[in-house]
Amino acid sequence: MPDRLPRLEPVGPQPARPAALAVVAHGGSANATDSGGRRRLAYWRMMPFARALARTDGLAVLMLRYRLRGWNGAARDAARDAEETLAVLHERRPGLPTALVGHSMGGRAVLHAAGAPDVRAVAALAPWLDGTDPVEQLAGRSVLIAHGDRERMTDPRESLAYAVRARRVTERVARFDVLGDGHAMLRRAPEWHALVTRFVLGELGLGPQDPAIADAMRRPTPDGLQVPLSGVR
Repeated sequence: MPDRLPRLEPVGPQPARPAALAVVAHGGSANATDSGGRRRLAYWRMMPFARALARTDGLAVLMLRYRLRGWNGAARDAARDAEETLAVLHERRPGLPTALVGHSMGGRAVLHAAGAPDVRAVAALAPWLDGTDPVEQLAGRSVLIAHGDRERMTDPRESLAYAVRARRVTERVARFDVLGDGHAMLRRAPEWHALVTRFVLGELGLGPQDPAIADAMRRPTPDGLQVPLSGVR
C-alpha cells in the first residue's frame, strides 16, 4: 500500500548543526495512485543532483519521496507532500535557510511549495506546468528554471510563460535553455548538475553567486528568461 506520509531520505553525511537545508524532489506522473517508491528511474535521476549538493560542508540534503506517484489533478498530491514536509522541517529547525530542487512533476511541486517559511530559493528543472500554476508564493524567493530544447515530455513554452509571470512578484528569476538536451537531462548532465549546485550554494550563502545566473537575473524580460546555458561548470 502507498505510504500514508511522504518520506525524507538523507543524502550524504548529515551535519549535526546544519547551516542550511536542500530538499530534492523527483518526477512522477500526471495521474497515478501507486507508491512513489525508490525503484523508479525518476527518483534515481535526481540522486546525482542531491549528491553534488551533499558535498558541501554544513548543508543537509534530503530527498523527498511522495506518498503517491501522481499529481492527480486538483488533489495536487506531490505539492501537498512537499508543503507538509516543509511544515514539519520548519517545526524541527525554524529559521534554517532552505532551497528546493525539483524535476518535472517535482519541479511543479517545489514551485507550489516555495511559499513555505525558510525557503529562500527554488530550482525547477524541465518543470511540468500548464498555465494554471500560481506565482504569488514566489515573492521574496530566488527562482531558477532550466529546460532542454529537445524536450518531449514537458513544454518549455509553459516554463517561459511561468517565468515571465514569476518576475511580477520577484525580480530574482533566471531561466536557461539547455540546448541539445531533453527531459532526462543526460546529454549535458554535468552542466545541469553544476548549474543547480552553483545556484543553491550561492542563494544559501554557502558559496559565491554564479556570474551567469546573476547576469540572467539582471537582464530584462524576456532576455534573462531564455539564456542559452553555457559557462556553468
